Amino acid sequence: MNDRAALLIIDVQKAFQDPSWGNRNNPQAEANMLRILDLCRQKEWQIIHVRHRSAHQASRFYVHHEGFEPQKGFEALPEEKVIEKEVNSAFIGTDLQNYLDTRQIKKVVIIGLTTPHCVSTTTRMSGNLGYQTYLVDDATAAFDLMDHRGQLIDAELIHQITLATLHDEFATILSTDAFINTIQ
Repeated sequence: MNDRAALLIIDVQKAFQDPSWGNRNNPQAEANMLRILDLCRQKEWQIIHVRHRSAHQASRFYVHHEGFEPQKGFEALPEEKVIEKEVNSAFIGTDLQNYLDTRQIKKVVIIGLTTPHCVSTTTRMSGNLGYQTYLVDDATAAFDLMDHRGQLIDAELIHQITLATLHDEFATILSTDAFINTIQ
């Protein structure tokens, strides 16, 4: 991977630390994200922080609630791009595509929260828009979800199925260690 690459950090916000989300897989996701972020900063990559912003006061992501703020260690540096989105995709209603294209960025590496929602949607759009897209599997996580029949689906199963639906069609899925080995 070369200088025409960007790291997208999706929704690593305090809202996801709220216990009301329930059971989550991959407890080491944030630690892996920080390893990746640190290395990408050292390599002077384009770093793009994506934050989910809600106008609804009841939302954990309401702009004036603490949950909107980045988790500790994920604060943007002054030279890093911050994008606020109101839907699942970081490409819809933002300047992300224009930002990438004007910098001739062809490769996008995605980390963040959560695997089946904003991470998956952004990954799909990135692939569809023609970017060489990579998703780091152990630098994202999922929560248990209730299906339409009222059945609880385990977070790890959701995580793995989401990754399987993205792999080779929308993105290359790789681990933190594999990613780090490719750019060192």
